[in-house]
Amino acid sequence: MKFAICQELFENWDWERQCRFIAETGYQGIEVAPFTLAPRITDVSADRRQTLRKQASEHGLEIIGLHWLLAKTTGLHLTSADPAVRRATADYLVELGLACADLGGTVLVFGSPAQRNLEAGTSREAGLDRAAEIFRRCLPLLAERGVKICMEPLTPKETNFINTCGEAVELMERVGQSNFVLHQDVKAMLSEAEPIPKLIARHAAHVGHFHVNDGNLLGPGMGPTDFAPIFRALLDTGYSGWVSVEVFDYTPGCEKIASDSLRYMREVLSRLA
Repeated sequence: MKFAICQELFENWDWERQCRFIAETGYQGIEVAPFTLAPRITDVSADRRQTLRKQASEHGLEIIGLHWLLAKTTGLHLTSADPAVRRATADYLVELGLACADLGGTVLVFGSPAQRNLEAGTSREAGLDRAAEIFRRCLPLLAERGVKICMEPLTPKETNFINTCGEAVELMERVGQSNFVLHQDVKAMLSEAEPIPKLIARHAAHVGHFHVNDGNLLGPGMGPTDFAPIFRALLDTGYSGWVSVEVFDYTPGCEKIASDSLRYMREVLSRLA
């Protein structure tokens, strides 16, 4: 099992320091939030992308991809009624994919709850149609660079569009592109009626990426959720992708969160061996 961490946790650190600490802690991958690099990904030059990739590699890290794709942007929205906004969103997803590939990654995690919410008067069916239009427009171009979009279900507290793994799969089937896959997130799956191990087993054929965290917004082992059955389910289904730590409460400090999360996950895996 390969472990990565989402680096917005270290947003106030320079890139070199992030890479050094993440590698020394024992992670193999780093997952990037674009807003930590620049207001828009197009502001990150080709030279800068190569420098970021080289510095990560020098520390033995792989930049696995990007998440929080539309965070802190303006004029972009997945289910907007405005065709111009949808075109701009598709075009920007292509730019994110190009940057992802330049950095050495293959994964774009589509979460961005505020930029996907169904606006007043927009039906679920219309939202699915508009989202599918955007993804159909950008995914073939991303496939040429070996990049996939991982659709992330989020809790009803965060968004009113795509709240379950089943709904994400429904959208994937509507789009019909092989590089459009399911992202599973522990915190989000805790809001579903079905236990997480069953969700992992049910949707194993569609899963392309996995985030670990807990309902208290901290890392694995820092809340009440037992990760042993979750990791057992991943092992049993033959999941071979990245397991990436993503937290939302930074109160304990980034060093403690990163170290304690990885230590706990390794302990869980050692018990399952």
